[in-house]
Amino acid sequence: MKKITLSILAFSLCVFNYAQDKDQNKAKSAFEKLSLNGLKFRSVGPALTAGRISDIAVNSNNPKNYYLAVASGGVWKTNNSGNTYEPIFDSQGSYSIGCVTIDPNNEHVVWVGTGENNNQRSVAYGDGVYKSLDGGKTWKNMGLKSSEHIGMIVVDPNNSDKVYVAAYGPLWSKGGERGLYLTENGGKDWELILETDENTGINEVHLDPRNNGVIYATAHQRRRHVFTYVGGGPGSKIYKSTDGGENWRELKGGLPSAIKGRIGMDISPADPDYLYALVEAEKDQQGLYVSKDRGESWNKTNKYVTSGNYYQEVFCDPLDKDKVFFMDTWLHHTDDGGKTVVKTGEKSKHVDNHCIWIDPSDTDHWIVGCDGGVYETWDHANNWHFKPNLPITQFYKVAVDNDYPFYNIYGGTQDNNSLGGPSRTTNNHGILNSDWFITNGGDGFECAIDPKDPNIVYAQSQYGWLVRYDKVSGEKVGIKPMASKDMEALRWNWDAPLIISPHNNKRLYFAANRLFRSDNRGDSWKCISPDLSRNIDRNELKVMGRVQSADAVMKNKSTTMYGNIVALDESPLQEDLLYVGTDDGLIHVSEDAGVSWNTIDNIKGVPENTYVNSLVASKHNSNRVYAVFNNHKRGDFKPYVYISNDKGNTWKSVSNNISSKQSVYDIAEDHISEDLLFVGTEYGVYFSSNAGLEWKQLNAGLPTVAVRDLEIQERENDLILATFGRSFYVLDDYSPLRNIHALKNEKAKIFPIKDALMFVDARPLGLRGKGSQGESLYNAENPPIGAVISFYFNDTLRTLKEIRQIAEKDKIKNNLDVDYPSIDHLRKEDREEKPYLLFTIFDDFGNEIRKITLEPKLGINRVVWDFRHTAQTNIKLKSTKPSRYGEPSSGPLALPGRYFVSMHKIEQGVASLLVDKTPFNCKWLDKLSIPANNKEELLSFQRKVDRLRKAVDASGEVIDLDKKRIDFIKSAFKNYPGLDISYLDKLNEIDQLRDSISIQLYGDASLSSRDIEQKEAISSRVGIIIWNMWRNRSNPTSTNKMLYETASSMFELTVQDLQNLDNNIKNIENYLEDNQVPFTPGRGLILNWNKE
Repeated sequence: MKKITLSILAFSLCVFNYAQDKDQNKAKSAFEKLSLNGLKFRSVGPALTAGRISDIAVNSNNPKNYYLAVASGGVWKTNNSGNTYEPIFDSQGSYSIGCVTIDPNNEHVVWVGTGENNNQRSVAYGDGVYKSLDGGKTWKNMGLKSSEHIGMIVVDPNNSDKVYVAAYGPLWSKGGERGLYLTENGGKDWELILETDENTGINEVHLDPRNNGVIYATAHQRRRHVFTYVGGGPGSKIYKSTDGGENWRELKGGLPSAIKGRIGMDISPADPDYLYALVEAEKDQQGLYVSKDRGESWNKTNKYVTSGNYYQEVFCDPLDKDKVFFMDTWLHHTDDGGKTVVKTGEKSKHVDNHCIWIDPSDTDHWIVGCDGGVYETWDHANNWHFKPNLPITQFYKVAVDNDYPFYNIYGGTQDNNSLGGPSRTTNNHGILNSDWFITNGGDGFECAIDPKDPNIVYAQSQYGWLVRYDKVSGEKVGIKPMASKDMEALRWNWDAPLIISPHNNKRLYFAANRLFRSDNRGDSWKCISPDLSRNIDRNELKVMGRVQSADAVMKNKSTTMYGNIVALDESPLQEDLLYVGTDDGLIHVSEDAGVSWNTIDNIKGVPENTYVNSLVASKHNSNRVYAVFNNHKRGDFKPYVYISNDKGNTWKSVSNNISSKQSVYDIAEDHISEDLLFVGTEYGVYFSSNAGLEWKQLNAGLPTVAVRDLEIQERENDLILATFGRSFYVLDDYSPLRNIHALKNEKAKIFPIKDALMFVDARPLGLRGKGSQGESLYNAENPPIGAVISFYFNDTLRTLKEIRQIAEKDKIKNNLDVDYPSIDHLRKEDREEKPYLLFTIFDDFGNEIRKITLEPKLGINRVVWDFRHTAQTNIKLKSTKPSRYGEPSSGPLALPGRYFVSMHKIEQGVASLLVDKTPFNCKWLDKLSIPANNKEELLSFQRKVDRLRKAVDASGEVIDLDKKRIDFIKSAFKNYPGLDISYLDKLNEIDQLRDSISIQLYGDASLSSRDIEQKEAISSRVGIIIWNMWRNRSNPTSTNKMLYETASSMFELTVQDLQNLDNNIKNIENYLEDNQVPFTPGRGLILNWNKE
């Protein structure tokens, strides 16, 4: 046994802290320090098809509470049986999750193993084990970082400090932390209690529920590279310990004698003498093995086996020792101890299953995690309920169209089809699952959309099965190029590259190991290249130190044939200038549409045969091309980002300060600024505003996740991300990044404002948000409706208290005396209003129409004007959210046209202009059946109505105050001596007049409380007009005009009554003052008083 001692850990920690201090002492550049929190990514979904679930942990004390280990999307939690889920791992160091475990002794303690515990081609790596003490609110990394993949975590049911971790070890390379690890102090240090070799890890660990000193562990030897997968070796075994891991022996009796692959096993809770194991093996010895004596002897009961690359997991029924479930493409089970294995049933359910929870109180009730997300059944798989609220789809690629007013996003997914959907909608509800549609089945990959006709969509499934999809009809036609009779068989990549020529929207380029071209949208194809790969025989390459046998377990299975084209682009500036990259590290350039090719190999700094993940021809320089290489499938996670300014003849690395463990997948160049670049990496997205000299991560609103592909929608200046495990994200209008280095000496700046589309949000579900559809309805956020004003702020806006505390900080730190402030200074601190920013909106004539205040934050931020004039309602100190059925208080919709915005800072009551009037344009979204004939007349009428609303609302406040005045005056006459009580009769008349005014304004409560009809009061008439008109852009109806005329005429008379009421009350208040009656509301009386 090997032990990682506390002293070694302490030394490592010291070295780490020293390195951290060294980094911290290095001065940060202004670029590094700049806050970009205002540029926030927006999740647009979809959750229509969800994504792969690795593991489920259900709270045995409260089964409504469970955790999901999402293979590439972090950890999610529900407290209500999946009605809602919450991502709880978004800011941690890994997004790939292999397993999740709840401490059986404390439901608030949760353990997570990072690095997916499968071995398929798209698996991501992790950074060890995490622990939470508060149900996932906070996390701490507990070590084993170099394991990269954690197979299983088991907490001792009798001792929470004792935890076993099955460290699977790296998939792409040898070494790392592999084997079975034990901590006896809650993860502070780890002991390697079962050591394996450099190619073998432990994928499962199980404790006998009757005796936790009896431990079973399965070891798996495996390796994957770009060119192959080998799923077995002499290291694959089942081990058993009967003394808590002090000693181990291999279990052999009856198990395959041949080399084995992955072994999945479980102990029957109903009878722990029963062990079930699915065993991959050579020489046809694979199958289902059963032991009835704790592993001492085994019998092969069935030839059934699944794929250890992807499944091979076993779950025993909690009550029936003969019933066992097997994770597979199609869920299987046995209920006779393995003699027969049958499909369980997956009606209307996604396949590719990875985990199951069986309710011990009702064994017909299960929760299953598969490649399509989470499903639940209450009737033993006769019917399934899909959880439609998990945006965890694994997208390989993303593409956008030029549809108007809102572009659509398309992408191909891991095992969840090719999909398309809107980048935003006019709906208040946001983007719903029902807004998305499937363009092609299978695993989905590169999509392309005709730039001139958004109804023509190209989509593909694995190995080049390309279709042309008609968005109007939903029809599709297969257009995959085929080898001619004189051509050798083609090799298609799992993810074949596809582009539409930027010079001809009918021209397609599509690649296998050869490049094909079509000039008629795929109806016919011409091969324009020879085989552009190295033509390496993958079966002659060494794997795990030697060339593997043809009979090796899972040899080459679930792996693309080696030697094909994987990257492709055409220069948008020079027609027929083509760039092609291969999976074995070659770049080819043709300037004559494939007639001749220049081959580029051995680029300095790039390991030999490294996968060419992306090639992007510059939009600004016909000689420039960008290349991204990705070598993570050989265990090399470094970034390889290169640029050539001579059509690929020479190359320069621009990876620079991108993190050393950030494998890069794609690069995008801005269409306006040639220096602005974006890259998608294993853990997010970076940008550079100086052509790659310096990079900075963009992470506001974006969880830790792999960004496999990037796309820029040029009309909108939007950056769209294909994440591998969290669906699509959009950064709306990234244009402020273009001039970021020019901000160095600025205190404040308003960036150029994009033209804003004016419309009123639709509500097809009736109410706002989710309507009445329940919380399980998934709705991704739309951008706010309005003109989005991006600004930079780098000025000091501190309160007096903050200024004093900063001045005192160093003295306190150095244990020096602090000057105690004067009482006058403290009083000023107590009374000071917090500083704020004030944005003023002006129309084209210079009239102020709206003011917006904002709490100041340093860096780039955003504020939104919602196109509305200031509401003419009573001034309030605090705004409140409208009720479910109410509406926010707002003024009329402004006219389309030119507007301006200025920016002030307000500090200690002093306003300082930071940015003068900055122009922007607003235009109507003409998506109307009956638009107003004259927009100016419409606004004029609405503003007239709003002014009436202002007067009516104010009158309501006045009569409420008058009621208070009258009530207190009555009380004075009842209680204060010396007053003429005959005034009480006059007060009753005044009170009746106030009631009459109230009825004019609001109606007669005596009638409404008895459901007796009455005509609309003034306030009702005004409210009806606003309800009728505020959410549309059509002409005022005759009814609305009539309501205004009658309401305004009625209100003219009401104003006279209000004046009479006020005069009558004032006369009596004067009488009270003459008689020196104590204060009553509304009098503002200061009595004549002299010292006596």
